[in-house]
Formats: sequence, C-alpha cells, structure tokens
Amino acid sequence: MVDSDTMPLLQVIVLAIIQGITEFLPISSTAHLALAPWLLGWADPGLTFDIALHVGTLLAILVYFFRTWLQIIAQAIGIHYGEDEILRRNPGLLWLLAAGSIPIGVFGFLFGKQAETTWRSPFVIGAMLVGVGVLMWLGERAGTRKKDMSAVSFADSLVIGAAQAVAIIPGTSRSGITITAGLFRNLDRTTAARFSFLLSAPAIAAAAGKAFHDLMKHGGIPPGMHTPFVLGIVISTLSGLAVIAFLLRYLQRHTLYFFIYYRILFGIMVIALASSRPPAG
Repeated sequence: MVDSDTMPLLQVIVLAIIQGITEFLPISSTAHLALAPWLLGWADPGLTFDIALHVGTLLAILVYFFRTWLQIIAQAIGIHYGEDEILRRNPGLLWLLAAGSIPIGVFGFLFGKQAETTWRSPFVIGAMLVGVGVLMWLGERAGTRKKDMSAVSFADSLVIGAAQAVAIIPGTSRSGITITAGLFRNLDRTTAARFSFLLSAPAIAAAAGKAFHDLMKHGGIPPGMHTPFVLGIVISTLSGLAVIAFLLRYLQRHTLYFFIYYRILFGIMVIALASSRPPAG
C-alpha cells in the first residue's frame, strides 16, 4: 500500500464506519474495505489508515470487554476477581485463548503475502463470501448450542483458532468463520460470538503491531495523514463498540440467517461485478 498525502474527510468517515461495522458482523470487513474504494473510484488509503482501522477495532474489543479481560487474566494467575460466575467456572480461559491464537500466527507467517496480494482478487472475495455463508448455514443447523463460556474446552479453542487462521483469506470474515466454528462445537450463539471477539484481540494486536513497525521503517505517519489517522481510530472504535453490543444482544434471540443471506447475495454480486468490469488500478 502507498499512502496519499491526505485523505478526503468523507472517505475517512465512510471507511472507518465500514470497518467498525463489518469487522464484528459476520460479513467480512476485508471484502467491504477492499471493494468500497474500487466501486466508489477512491484511491487506496494506504498503510497508515489501515493501521488506524486496526487500532480502532482493537480498542473497541478492549474497551467493551475490559472487565471480562481483567477477570480472565486475574483467574489465570490465581487471583479472585470479577463477578461473572460463568467465567469463574473456566479459570484457564486465558490459556485457551492463547492456544487458539497460535494457528493464525502460523498461517499468517506462511501466507501473509498472498493474503495482501493475489488473494485480494474480487473472485476470491466473492467465492469466500458465498462459501463461508454456506458453512454458517450448516453451523446453524448442526450445532446443539448447549455450551456456554464455562464449558469451552481446549479442543474448542483449537478448532475455533484454526478457523480464525482461515480468515486471513479476504472475504472470509473473522467473526463469521469463528462463530460458525463455535456453533459446530455446540457453543450457543452468544458464547460463540463472545469467544470469537476475545480471540480476535491478540491477532488484531499482532497485525497492528507489525503494520506499525513497517510504517516506522518507512518514515512514520506522513504529515497529511495525522488527522485521518486519529479520526479513523475514533470512528472505527465507536462504531465497533456499538456493533459488538448490538450483535451480542441480537444473537440472544435471533439466528445468523440474515447475515448468511446477505453474504451469499453480496458474494454473487461481487463475482458478477468482477466479471463485467476490471478492478481499478
């Protein structure tokens, strides 16, 4: 990615809102962020703004689950803290999250370059939107949804972590594939989403850290990008917080079918558009 000297305010706001919404809904943030500039004729916002969106996403998870994180960490080192009885019955949850984070680290190391280049094809994105949508449909039908956070096991964390690794392929959706894996492991929908969001924090932090390191090697934040950088963080954080709260409430009473249908229709549209017009640039 190559950073522009600056970004139009409208582009900053639109892309940051898209990130906050689509990172946590099971519809693929990468797909929407890759396709929005292409469809709207915008230049690639570049590495600096990509880091801002990652930081905003990470802050949303850390802020929303702040008390949860404190209890998980405290329990892991033998300190009694927190009032969530379900979490209390799973004192090793921090180590389960650590184990579940290993697959994406390995997969990202092996295939990170492909994920940033050849796999960003609209045809790959469209195929993954449809394919994971079908998996979500199967997960909805197959899972018993009897397990809460207290029953999450080492095997569950590895399966969900392996699913998260697949999410480096654009169009997959980190939340979509991990929630689906949770359903296949018989987690209830809210627990699957909650574990998915907690599991994503280390991966997003690692991705943001690596990208920031790359940015520093190339001279840091360009002068004209300071305002877009800060604004991107703020907007993606606030929109992300709202969407996390919405989805956790939504899944208490509703299925994933709305998102499944959206993914499949959107994926078909992406493939059709890619067939009729070449990507810009």
